[in-house]
Amino acid sequence: GGFMADQEQLLRLRSGVKEWNQWRDNNPSAIIDLTYASLSRANLDYVNLSDADLSHANLEAAEVWEANLSGANLSGASLNEASIVNTDLSRANLTGASIMLAFLQGVYLAKADLNGADLTGAILTQANLSEADLSYADLVQTNLSHANLNDATLVGADLTEANLTSADLTGANLDGCIIFGISAWDVRLDGAIQTNLRITSDFEPEITVDNLEVAQFLYLMLHNEKIRAVLETITSKVVLILGRFSDERKPVLDALRAALREHPNQYVPVLFDFDLPAGRHILETVGLLAGLARFVIADITDPSMIRVELREIAPRLPSVPIQPLLLDSAAPMAEFPLYEDYPWVLPLYRYKDLPQLLAALNDVIAPAEQRIRMRLLR
Repeated sequence: GGFMADQEQLLRLRSGVKEWNQWRDNNPSAIIDLTYASLSRANLDYVNLSDADLSHANLEAAEVWEANLSGANLSGASLNEASIVNTDLSRANLTGASIMLAFLQGVYLAKADLNGADLTGAILTQANLSEADLSYADLVQTNLSHANLNDATLVGADLTEANLTSADLTGANLDGCIIFGISAWDVRLDGAIQTNLRITSDFEPEITVDNLEVAQFLYLMLHNEKIRAVLETITSKVVLILGRFSDERKPVLDALRAALREHPNQYVPVLFDFDLPAGRHILETVGLLAGLARFVIADITDPSMIRVELREIAPRLPSVPIQPLLLDSAAPMAEFPLYEDYPWVLPLYRYKDLPQLLAALNDVIAPAEQRIRMRLLR
């Protein structure tokens, strides 16, 4: 298409949605080239622009939401570097669309479907995305400052280095988001689901937490010694759960985390998954997280799991009780005599199955809390 839209297609589109959609139905294999097209002030609700190339197109509205694409089908379309300011795209289908570096300030995307869309580097300041579906969307370096994301679904979205300053995420679902390097000052999170937020980049072992503010704070802690020094004076509620979270182990650790979160003591559980071989850097990270923790729970059921790591970590943390857990059906552990060497490594707690472990949660954490009390008395 060079630098110009297909003029014939552009005229056809301007002549009305009904005729256009009919033509698309009759010519399903036609390649739609609307690059650099100017469609500002067009009324295109429910238009079929699936798989169309609208890169660099201008869909701006001078007055708010004057250009109308509500309910439009833009699935698989390319809107890279398009200008879509103030446009009404409510209920539009943008699944799998490529919207990289597009300018979408103030755009109205309420109830729009952006599942799997690529919005890398797009500007969505003051956009309305209430009840929009952004599941698994690529929001790397996307600017969502002052955006309305009420009740939006962001499950599994990649928010690496995204800007969410002053965004409203009331009731939003952020389960499983990657939030490494996110900027989230002054964010509203009332009623938001914030489980399994990943605070590490692709090149580090996965560390997940359950709260956006805790996430930012933990990340600062891991990278800022002064803040750590201040915090050593604050009694900690963090409980570090160590494990290798294979598919069969993960439900146990997730349930344990939920139970700790709902415990009267209001613990702040942090999961550390040893899915990578533990080099020096990883052991230091774990040592640091463990040093912040009130106590550590280590599930050592997986035989290849964290026994080496625990042997490394335990000697450095005389003030942090470590409670090893072992599923009864697992092989006996003759080669784990750590608690004989280090009194703060508590006797192994064997559990029969998940319901029994959760029912006995207070018995599991009692030795650790007892040890903390004794230390405070000394």
